[in-house]
Amino acid sequence: VALLPDGTEQFTRQVDVSKAEAVQALCDATYDNYGAAHLVFNNAGVAVSGPTWTSTLDDWNWVLGVNLMGVVHGVKSFVPRMLESGEPGHIVNTASLAGLSSVPGSSVYCVSKHGVVTLSECLHHELQAAGGAIGVSVLCPAFFKTGIADSERNRPAEYADANPQGEEYAKFVKAAIEAGRLSAADIAQVTMEAVRDGRFYILPHGGAVRQVETRMQDILEQRAPTNPLGTR
Repeated sequence: VALLPDGTEQFTRQVDVSKAEAVQALCDATYDNYGAAHLVFNNAGVAVSGPTWTSTLDDWNWVLGVNLMGVVHGVKSFVPRMLESGEPGHIVNTASLAGLSSVPGSSVYCVSKHGVVTLSECLHHELQAAGGAIGVSVLCPAFFKTGIADSERNRPAEYADANPQGEEYAKFVKAAIEAGRLSAADIAQVTMEAVRDGRFYILPHGGAVRQVETRMQDILEQRAPTNPLGTR
């Protein structure tokens, strides 16, 4: 909000993106207020940590509900109306570098973000085939300073059963976020430039491409995956 020009009209809503009806209500309010939506950012995210085998069903349901189904709900609510209008538009889905790699202790989070990447790729192909004027980008940043390390503060009571070994892994995540050199404003600027340029994959961090390249080589050479944290 602080980056908007003075006098820009705006309205805010608190939305649980894991609920389809809540996102649909946001979409309806947007069209009621402005008559159109040209830029849609599916950006909500939460995170949990810990070994896959001790991850709880509550971990899976909470994270997939927000990170993946939140994007699904955003697409289902906004894209049909954007197509119907016939006007140019753009969808930006926030994934993560974790959507292009596989990080130990982050399987729940990585699965949710890998889902966002492939959803976005499929959506791109479909919109191209439909001949609409709607572009798609998927944002895949590495660690930078956001509130996601503290997302447990918003964890619903019905999903309270957390990974008993999560805290040890979470310490690494918090340290990596604090060490991040890019700010949220930096990521926003890179994202808007990518939208203007019509780029699909947005990787704001310089080392991300090398990490993705290593993973692709692992797949092409059918070898065991390289640990993105630096150990085999």
